[in-house]
Parts: sequence; structure tokens; C-alpha cells
Amino acid sequence: MPSKTAALRALLRAGTFLHMPSVYDPLGARLVAQAGFEAGYCGGYVSGASRCVTEPLLTMTEQIAIAAEAAAAVPIPFLADAGAGFGDPLHTMRTVREFIRAGVAGIHIEDQLFPKRAHYHKYQVHAAPIEEFALKIRYACRERDRTDPDFVIIARTDTCREFGLEEAARRINRAAEEGADMGLLFPRTLEETERAPRECRLPLVYVMSRGNRDGRPIPAVPELKAMGWAACIDAQVMLLTAFEANRRALAELRATGAFTGMGEEDCRRARKAIEDLIGLDEYYAIEQETVEGRPDGGAH
Repeated sequence: MPSKTAALRALLRAGTFLHMPSVYDPLGARLVAQAGFEAGYCGGYVSGASRCVTEPLLTMTEQIAIAAEAAAAVPIPFLADAGAGFGDPLHTMRTVREFIRAGVAGIHIEDQLFPKRAHYHKYQVHAAPIEEFALKIRYACRERDRTDPDFVIIARTDTCREFGLEEAARRINRAAEEGADMGLLFPRTLEETERAPRECRLPLVYVMSRGNRDGRPIPAVPELKAMGWAACIDAQVMLLTAFEANRRALAELRATGAFTGMGEEDCRRARKAIEDLIGLDEYYAIEQETVEGRPDGGAH
């Protein structure tokens, strides 16, 4: 079986559009694979929120641990948010190396200042100078080539939000010169979304940021394909839907002492689906072949 990085490269070479829901736990990763997605993502927003902090406060080891658990749970490639590389070029090289060791197939590295600030979530751009960003990408790619050439480096710029598509495209194209495999930026309008793939020399990843408060478009995947985008991170869909469903269920439980959102048959089906997803029958079989299959039932 090819490595997950080789599998990801094969998907990209084949021109497969990668629609990647963003997860924050292994069960979510299993759901993504079961649904038939070719790859998944471990995003910074959902990782930080799931830990009741914010992405800029996550350390490299915390983000890698979350991504590693998700990646290990599934046969499909998983990519991850590596923030601003967690430091200078030397730190970024270690970041690449550790994500590779963790079984992640690719990462994005952005042109934010490090350490990142919580105001990033208010769409405040703290852009590092372009040459500083280029150096991080150059050394990230050097470490990729030395450790696993199939590992994918995505260069991300946040500058489109404040300075426009021209500046963002300039940074993506500079990253292309340094060896980046893909680019990621944040168009402000549908017109910029349509123009971006023509102005950038790298295959582009769109971030489907549901619930964003700065008016960024939420195109359907067929629209993005038609515009020439290569991939899409569905950044909040799993976190938002799980959060809202749980909030409603708990409110009803607290108010009434009962839960009517799912009938008993629905609950049985869901519980069995979870057990199937985690492979509980296989665990039963192994115990039956070993400790449960003994005449004394495994008692000593």
C-alpha cells in the first residue's frame, strides 16, 4: 500500500478535486472517510475551539497531536493547519519534520506574524514581510525534500483580506518560486474568487468558512471546480453542526428532563453506527478467540 503522502500526490496528479471537511477528533475523521471523501483536514479553528482556547494559543505539539490522532484513524490522507510554522525558518523545518513523523500528508504555512494573535479571528491581518514568508516556505520545502518528497506544502496568505487579490497573488507566486505545492488565499468577493486561479501559479485551496462575518463567498463545490480551484477545506461544518445539535439536546434535557430529538429506534441505529465505525465487532471477535473463549471465561 502506498504511503498517505504518495496517495495524496497521486490524487493531485490525477486532478482530483479535494473537498476536505475539517475535523478535530478521530471519530470525525472516520466519518469523513466513511462518507467517501478522498482526503480530510485538521484545521486550526476547530482544533483550538475544541480545546476551549483559540488557534493562536495552540502549541506545535498540541496541533500535531490532534492531527496525528485523526490521521491514524483513517486510510485516507489527512492534511493539517501548521499556522505560521510555529516560528522562524528553523522552527518551520522542525514543524514539517514532526508533522511528517505524525503521519500527516501535508500542511499549510501562512504569512501571519508569530506568535499569532487572537485578533486574527476578527480578520485583522498581521502580515509578515513577503521575504520572511518566502524564507519559511523555502526552508519548509527543503525539509520536505529531505524527509519525504511526497509531503505537500501549501503556502497560505491572509493578505487578500486587507490588501486585495494582487498582493495575495504576488505572495502565492513568490511561494511557488520557493517550491510550494499549492496555494491558499481568502478572496473577498465572488469576482476575486473567479480571478484567483488565473492570477496564481499554484493550484489553489479554497477555505469554505461557514458563518464568517466578513462577507466572504460560500460557493458550492461544483462552482469552485468550474472556476479552476483545486481543493476546498470545509473549515467549520462539522464543529458547527455538532455544537448546535448538542446545544439543542442539552437545553431540552435541562428544561424538561427528557430528550425527544431522536426516538429510541434512532438512538439504537446511531449507537450501532458508532460501534461499527470504531470496529467493536472486531474487538469482540479477538476477545472471543482469546480471553472470552476460555472455559473459565478468562477468570484467574
